[in-house]
Amino acid sequence: MTVSQGLIFRSIAFVFLMIVLLPAARALEMVSVDRDEINMRSGPGTQHKSNWLLSRGYPLMVIGRKGEWLQVRDFESDEGWVYGPLTAKKPHMVVKSNGPVNVRSGPDTRSKVIGQAQRGDVLRTLEQRQGWAKVETQSGVVGWIARDLLWGF
Repeated sequence: MTVSQGLIFRSIAFVFLMIVLLPAARALEMVSVDRDEINMRSGPGTQHKSNWLLSRGYPLMVIGRKGEWLQVRDFESDEGWVYGPLTAKKPHMVVKSNGPVNVRSGPDTRSKVIGQAQRGDVLRTLEQRQGWAKVETQSGVVGWIARDLLWGF
C-alpha cells in the first residue's frame, strides 16, 4: 500500500467511524430532573400539553433538542419534552424490574439484603462495578442492586 493509499484508507475509516459513532454517542446522553417536579410536555414549549409530572432525580435519555428544550425518553420508552435548564447531569437510575428488587450490602448475590426497591423508584447512582450499581434510595439506604434491574446512569 502506498502512502497516499494509506492516507485515503485512514480518511475513509475516520469518516465512517464519525458517521457511526457520533449518533450513538449523542443517543446515550442522559440527564436527570433537577427540581422537585417538572413537566414532560408533548412539544418544546410551555404552550404544549403536560403529559407527565417528573420528580427530582428521574433519569431521562436525550434524543433530540430544540433551543433549550430537550426531547427525552424514559425507562418505559415514553417520549416528551422537558426544559433543559431544569435538568442536570447528576447520575440517577430507576428500577425497571417488576416486583421488589433487593438492595444488598455488597455487589453480589451472597451479600446481605438491607432493603428493597420497587418498580419506578428513583435511586441516586453512587458507583458502578461489574454489573452492579451502588445506589442511595429516597429513604437513605445505601446499597447495591444488580445493574440489569435498573435503567439510567
